[in-house]
This record gives sequence, structure tokens and C-alpha cells, in this order.
Amino acid sequence: MEIKEHDKMFEELVSKIIEMNSSPEDHYEVVALLESFGWNDLRVSSNFGVEDLFELGINIYDAIKKRGMVGGIVSKKKVSILQTIILLAKSFLRGVIFALPMAISVIAMLTLKLSLWSYQYLSTELATSIAIATILSFITIGGFTQAIARRGYFYISQDYYNMARKITFKFIKMGYLAAAVVIVVLMLLNTFFNLFPFFMLSAIIIYYLLLCAIWLSVTVMYILQKEILFTALLSVGIAIVYFLFNVIGIDIIFSQLIALTIVSILGSIMVYYYFRKAEAKMEKGIAAKLPRMSITIYSVTPYFLYGISYFSFLYVDRVMAWSTNDIFMPYLIWFRGAYELGLDFGLLGLMIPMGVNEVIINNFVLNLEFNENSFKISDTKLFNGYYFKLYFRALITSGIISILSAIFVYVFVRILNGELDHLGVETLITSDITWFVFQWSLVAYAVIATSLLNAVTMFSLSNPFDINKAILYAFSVNCMVGFLLSRWADYHYAIFGLVIGAFVFLYFSTKAALKTINELDYYLYAAS
Repeated sequence: MEIKEHDKMFEELVSKIIEMNSSPEDHYEVVALLESFGWNDLRVSSNFGVEDLFELGINIYDAIKKRGMVGGIVSKKKVSILQTIILLAKSFLRGVIFALPMAISVIAMLTLKLSLWSYQYLSTELATSIAIATILSFITIGGFTQAIARRGYFYISQDYYNMARKITFKFIKMGYLAAAVVIVVLMLLNTFFNLFPFFMLSAIIIYYLLLCAIWLSVTVMYILQKEILFTALLSVGIAIVYFLFNVIGIDIIFSQLIALTIVSILGSIMVYYYFRKAEAKMEKGIAAKLPRMSITIYSVTPYFLYGISYFSFLYVDRVMAWSTNDIFMPYLIWFRGAYELGLDFGLLGLMIPMGVNEVIINNFVLNLEFNENSFKISDTKLFNGYYFKLYFRALITSGIISILSAIFVYVFVRILNGELDHLGVETLITSDITWFVFQWSLVAYAVIATSLLNAVTMFSLSNPFDINKAILYAFSVNCMVGFLLSRWADYHYAIFGLVIGAFVFLYFSTKAALKTINELDYYLYAAS
């Protein structure tokens, strides 16, 4: 039914919804916001004469669309040049810092020959166990990290830290539950098929559980903008491993497990502390309730699926390479250090592009805020065309920076490796296979970095569906190409699965992003 009797109250509620989220994905998200305000079926029926929350949600969603179509575009307060520079600088550092932990881990391996969860001279059995645990932890927790980032950050951006904490901890509990299910399944499979001996299975489970805990803490620190804290925690963890192993003489596995336990516990404590600290600053009033979990799950499911698919795509070439039966293969998967080392070096090429992507997306939003009031509602095509060209240039910029970053890392490693060899010191890369994988991984990661700009843009416009398709296509190609080439040629040719899959991801994500930008008026119908 149409709401007529209580227009003033209804308009105030519409305005309040827009203040919380100027462009909800659908009426379900509007219902979630209404529930967070304390509305229920009885109250909306009494106040607005509708049957339930969902009917009111549909009315409000339609009203928001109507405002976007005929109400004109809301003017924004401009930001000074100095403020813009500071904001963009912070964005760049935020992107770089996000990639800094993996760089520290790689550097630690190069200099100390160990990191928080790896060691250069591990037996192949233990290296295989830790590699399996790492891959499983990323794939299991990947979906929950996206859900936390999406929903937790939504409440934090509105200063509802109590709701952010509640929903975040709900997803963390679900993450631990999922990890427990994976462990049970792994134990059952090992019981029936005898995949690994007891000591390998034990290592897989313990490392897996601790890494899951750390990834969940990392995500929360990211949405709380405490990325540098995790970088410090990682550094402390590596220092603990070094001290226990090299100074005290404790076995490397026990040293790492002790350090991982300390880091995971400290991470959890700090997450709880910073949430409580933020909540203490909130204005006192009626405590808003979280929307029904079913609605929340519905709204984050596309992002959850992306998290799983993305990490599956990143790691499936390793599985194809390590499962190639071209040498002595006592187990289904057999760790190949030369392959892994090449990929680790390649990750260094992501640091600068990640920072640049943060700058690009923030600059895009700032530009939108500066210029949206310059366009009339009748200038829809001009509006879309302007931002289409702007985004296309940004995409080209991201690609160029990614390529230059890859070239820089390659040249740097080549020169450093040559200097170490000249000095008679152990070189960074000694294997031709490692060089081969390193070179092609730089290509793959450069392409992926540019593709991620598309993904972030689509997520910021609440349109994840086409990105999910893109990453699934990329994953499928990675599997197929990696499997065939590793079997037909040699195991390290699985890297081409990642390379070709990266280009597939770039093609479909770019196609989806440009299509979305070309319809920007639709996705910003209630911009404010």
C-alpha cells in the first residue's frame, strides 16, 4: 500500500535511512536499517498502516529511488587542496600498509631464513603441512573477512561501534565454527583414506587453527584502521621465533607455534580493547538492535562468496603444481620450495599498486563529491560519460603503475642477487625454476592488482555480482590451464594457470566495472 496519512513521519524516516546509507542495494537492506533503529512489524503497522517491515522497506526503497531520479543531486561541501593531499597520502599509506605484512614476511625469510609460519630448512613433510594449513586457512576465513569488512565497516562508518562489535564477533564465531568443521572433515578423510601420517596431520590442524585466528584479527584491525598494529604484531612474532629458535635453541616448529599463539591471543585482546575504547566515545542513548541475522547473511552473501573464490583463485595453481606426480610423491600434495619462493618474491610487486589503488578509488569518490552538483538531472549521459572517461584513465594509471612496480622488483632482485653472488654470499634465488616462476608471477600479480581496482569500485557501488562471475571464470581457467600444463610439461608451468586466469579476471572485471560506471546515475540515484 502507499503511505499517505503519515507523510511527514515517513519522509523523516526516509531521510534517516539515506543518512545511514545513501544507496541501499535493495529493500532488504532498508529493512535491516529499520530493525537497527528499533522498528518491528507491530510498530510499523501501528504508525504507517502497512502489514510488516518488508512492506515499509519496499515503500522507503521506492522513495529513495524516486529522490534519485527526480530530486536532483545533492550539493557537497568541497574539501581544500591541502585536505585532499593529506587524505590521498593517507589512502596510499593505508594501501601500502595493508600489503606490508606479506613484504615483512618475505624479507624475514630472505634475511633470517624464517618467518612466523615458515622456515627455509624445514623438511618437505613439515613444509607441505604448513603450506596446506596456510591455503586452507585463507580459503576458509576469506569469506568471513569479506563479511566482516562489509558489515563491520558499515556500522563503524556510522559510529555504531557497539553494533560493529556485535556483528563482527558473530562472524568471528562463525569463522571458528567453519574452521572446526574443516578440521573434522580433514580428520575423517585422513581416517578413511590415510592421506597423511599423524605428525603431518597434527601440524596441519594446529597451524591451520592459529592462522585462522590471526586472519580474523587482521580483518578487524583493518576495519578499525589499525593496520600498522598488525604489522607490529607480525614483526614481534617473527622476533619471538628468532629468539626462541636461534638464542634459546627451541625447535623451530615449537618456536613458531608459541609465537603464533602469542600473536593470535594478543590480536584478539587488542581487537576487543579497541572496540570497547571506541564504544566508550559513543553518545549515550537507546541501544540499537542488530537486524535479524538472516537479513544480514542475505546482504553479505555475495561478498562472502567472493572472499572464498578470490583466495581459491590465488592458491589453486600451487595445488596443481604440488600435486604433479613427476617425482617421488609419498602424499597427494608435495611441497615444491622453488615454486613457492618464486611466488613469494612476486608478491613484493603488489605493495606499490595496492597503495596506488587506494589513492585512485578515494580520488574517484572525492571527484564525485566535488562535481556531482555541477550536473543537472537532465545531464545523465554527460554525467555518466564524464565518470566513464575518468575511471578509464584511472584504470590505465593503475595498470601502468602495476607494470612499473613489477619491473622495478624484477630489476632490484636481479641486481641484489648478482651483488650477493659477487660477494660470495648465499644468493636469494639459486634455482632456474624459481626465476621462471618469479618472472611470471610478477606478470600475474600486476594484472591482478589492476583487476582489484575494478573489484573495489564495484563493491563501493554495491554491485558485487559481476565481480563474482569474473573471479569464478578466472578460478576455472587457473584450474584447467594449471592442471594441463603441469601434467603435459612440468610442474612449474602451473604458473601459467595463474597468469592466464589473471588476464581473464582483468577482462571480465573491467567489462563489468565500465558497464557499471556507464550507468552511474542508477547506482548513485540517492547520492548524498
